[in-house]
Amino acid sequence: MTKAKLFEPVTVGPLQLPNRVVMAPMSRYRSPAGVPGEDMARYYRRRIEGGVSLIITEGSWVPHPAASDQPDAPRFYGDDALAGWKRVLNEVHAAGGKIMPQLMHRGQTEEGPGGGARRIGPSGMVGSLGVPLKQLDEPASLSDIEEVIDSFARAAQSAYQLGFDGIALHGGHGYIIDQFFWSATNLRTDQYGGGIANRTRFACEIVREIRRRTAPHFPIMMRMSQWKLHDYSARLAQTPEELRDYLLPLVDAGVDIFDFSQRRFWEGEFGTDMNVAGWAKKLTGRPTMTVGSVSLTNDMFDSFQGHASNVADNLAELERRLERGDFDLVAVGRALIADPDWPRKVANGAGADIVPFQPAVLKQLV
Repeated sequence: MTKAKLFEPVTVGPLQLPNRVVMAPMSRYRSPAGVPGEDMARYYRRRIEGGVSLIITEGSWVPHPAASDQPDAPRFYGDDALAGWKRVLNEVHAAGGKIMPQLMHRGQTEEGPGGGARRIGPSGMVGSLGVPLKQLDEPASLSDIEEVIDSFARAAQSAYQLGFDGIALHGGHGYIIDQFFWSATNLRTDQYGGGIANRTRFACEIVREIRRRTAPHFPIMMRMSQWKLHDYSARLAQTPEELRDYLLPLVDAGVDIFDFSQRRFWEGEFGTDMNVAGWAKKLTGRPTMTVGSVSLTNDMFDSFQGHASNVADNLAELERRLERGDFDLVAVGRALIADPDWPRKVANGAGADIVPFQPAVLKQLV
């Protein structure tokens, strides 16, 4: 079967792309002291040379003391780190690609921030895999919230000034933006808690402040998810109406593209065969991106446990959903770590030559 839809040019919000293949954000902790090196620049350029149209970088910390819990994950602040990101940007652009940094803040996660900083989150609720949520910290004050909003906006402003093609906000997986979204972690009774409208306020204020400090047409992507790192069965929205109520305020605030993370792209939502990215597009009219075990036999959590993933024949189903108009972009993760030429091989019908994913390659730069 041809993959014509996957490789046709597409305009997504303010972005014009030669195809729909996007490199998914994947943290690898290969930036000593938070500074991206020449190896990272080569790594991302190599994926553009292999046929990717747009890079969403691995998560990069915003300039807030409680944002980071991994010293070797990249920062998006400080002259040294920004100089490293400029080198990455230049290499990607030189190869003809586009790139958006993913900006993130861990919030109240079990690991906690480095450097002795206190954890910041909506209600002090902390959970870990298989362990129920419990209140370990004080809720964030209004001044704490203002500082975190400012930190996201400052990082986005740096990306804009450096010449990046937009920014991606990590609003899923149980990190700080998602902690405000989710009723189980947001128990506040002020303007940032309660109903869905108030629980989206934090994210909306981040987006509005980013828009104010950048430009009207500077692309803003928002990653969201139903599941959380500590709870795979969690649901942000139980119904399409609830999902709509989360998304429409974000549209009004200025989100251009929704990136809905799920473990397997073919799994439907709300009792249908349409996945959550499809529902987001249907409910908002905004472009969306799907992700989840594209061309692989198992999901990323199996990989984290050391299991290999062979090449799977699920691209026909992906193409069917693209043709149906469910989503606009397709993020590819582990398959691109294993084989930077994945897009060209798929486009040229050379699927038999795709390199399967082995967990060991997570520690490699190729």
